[in-house]
Amino acid sequence: HGDISAIGPLARSAYDIEAALDIIAGPNALDATGMRLALPRSNKTKISDFRVTVMSGAETAPVDAAVRKEIETLADWLEKQGATVDRVARPVDPAEAHETYIMLLRSATSAAPDEAAHAKLLAARDEVGSRNDYYAWHVRANTMGHREWLGWNNRRARMVQDWARFFTRFDLLLCPTATTTAFPHMQTGERWERMISVDGKDQPTTTQLFWAGYSNMVFLPSIVAPAGLAADGLPVGVQIVAPAYQDHSAIRFAQLLEDQYRAFTPPPGFA
Repeated sequence: HGDISAIGPLARSAYDIEAALDIIAGPNALDATGMRLALPRSNKTKISDFRVTVMSGAETAPVDAAVRKEIETLADWLEKQGATVDRVARPVDPAEAHETYIMLLRSATSAAPDEAAHAKLLAARDEVGSRNDYYAWHVRANTMGHREWLGWNNRRARMVQDWARFFTRFDLLLCPTATTTAFPHMQTGERWERMISVDGKDQPTTTQLFWAGYSNMVFLPSIVAPAGLAADGLPVGVQIVAPAYQDHSAIRFAQLLEDQYRAFTPPPGFA
């Protein structure tokens, strides 16, 4: 995997995801000389076989009530099906994970700005000082040296171990994919200046990155499955996070949800 992994198949059915993953997963042409990938299949056949923890929100990235409702309704249903459901356990501290992810993400993309843009970021280091917000992280991540990056990478390595210990007690973690349903496209201002409404309060669009990075930063597989529709008619997804290389465990759970709970439903006018 790369430093920040974010690749995988997209389909309308978890069964198609499984087929696509089997086709595309594996080493590249150079590594294939001496490497093979053998992702284990899931041995679970029903919902009650799973031990899950449900994380419907986080203080560092508040989730709109419409999204939380669908995640929590799913958790209630899982309990009724006999699954072991926990709503408290967390693998790592969300606030620390969010900062670490942004620092690693924006360092990974730091080659993108041209020299003039990079000079502005260097000049902004004094401006942000010790601030603890997305823009400050963005500035520091884009301008830090390798020694500092190693410190953040060491934090990640510790979190990898924390997640591994967490998954000795649970099979999956369920959480939102984003803090809201889909919002209108916007291009005005910098990303951290663009606001969306979460329970009537303004939230920077960059806060959404928490739910993308919580597991992605530590190289864990996840799949998003339909969880329901919000009151505005827009879909809500549940993110299903599995242990390292247990992609098929997440996929199997999504297949069971597809068969017994929710499946992709074409919206009106969809072709």
